[in-house]
Amino acid sequence: MKPFSLRLVAWEMTRRCNLKCVHCRAGASERVDDNELTFQQGVRLIDEIKEEGTPILIMTGGEPLLRKDFFPLADHAIKSGLRAVIATNGALVTREIAGEIAKVGIPRASVSLDGPTATDHDAFRGVPGAFENSLNGIDFLKSAGVDVQINTTLTRRNRSQLKEMVRLAEKLQAKAFHVFLLVPTGRARDMSGEEMGPQEYEETLLEFYHIGRNTSLETKATCAPQYYRILRQQATKEHIEVNGDTFGLNAHTRGCLGGLSFAFVSHTGDVQPCGYFDEKAGSIKDGGFGRVWRESELLEELRNFKLLEGKCGKCDYVRFCGGCRARAYELTGRRMAEEPYCAYQPPAFTKTGRGLC
Repeated sequence: MKPFSLRLVAWEMTRRCNLKCVHCRAGASERVDDNELTFQQGVRLIDEIKEEGTPILIMTGGEPLLRKDFFPLADHAIKSGLRAVIATNGALVTREIAGEIAKVGIPRASVSLDGPTATDHDAFRGVPGAFENSLNGIDFLKSAGVDVQINTTLTRRNRSQLKEMVRLAEKLQAKAFHVFLLVPTGRARDMSGEEMGPQEYEETLLEFYHIGRNTSLETKATCAPQYYRILRQQATKEHIEVNGDTFGLNAHTRGCLGGLSFAFVSHTGDVQPCGYFDEKAGSIKDGGFGRVWRESELLEELRNFKLLEGKCGKCDYVRFCGGCRARAYELTGRRMAEEPYCAYQPPAFTKTGRGLC
């Protein structure tokens, strides 16, 4: 099968982190993993990604700023022609670091905020003072001319604060606000009681749709493929044509991108469909990134929508959604199983007796 066009790569540069987030998919800690990719391996990874096109490279972690060679690697990525951005918790961003981020040419930094107050955010992040430090980091980034994107992970704990989070992002003069729906991997497995059910997902994503229609912020839902069905359903109800003028980039993307236009590279060089999908497609140490992207049997399977099981396989919105493959795999052990937290009942599929639809 011809490989899909590579648009996004997230490189987990390290699993070392200064925070102790309760929902961390990586189970990050203060410890440095001796098997972390070296500087030279990182340079080679960047070069191999560039051979596949000019995707956005998300330099993430852990906390990527804890790598002493972060800026030389970022510089190499940008000079190679990749569109490199940084995903950070913001707590380590000083005025000097923000200046370096701007100087190296990184146009955008995403900063994670999971509550509108210090009490709420710090409870998520596991370290007192995290909220204040992140807000300071955001101010430094903006002063340096770096666009800021706010990322928020939604659970039952904070879903009622969604509008407050948007107001905070607007107050902070962020360029974008992205929500992430909790995926129960890593430490988040211990938060199973806080994961929303199908109807809660539906209601929350519908609320997010209306928020997106009434804010100047660029909005996007990640790990929530159902959103791209909901967007089209609501647009139809409101007689709105779905295009770039009406919905921006949301009109041209789909729900689950794992293995289709997105790849995740772990701190040790393993390639996965996404960071939450804990199954290895290959390793950059065995033939390079491009070989994995083009030849992995796992990725080829994900690209074949005809293999989707249950109602996902019969869904009239499969081109726009696809279901979360990471959630399906985590709950069933089958990567092509139907999305377990979708409330939609496709007309072509009649399902009884399970109560998940």
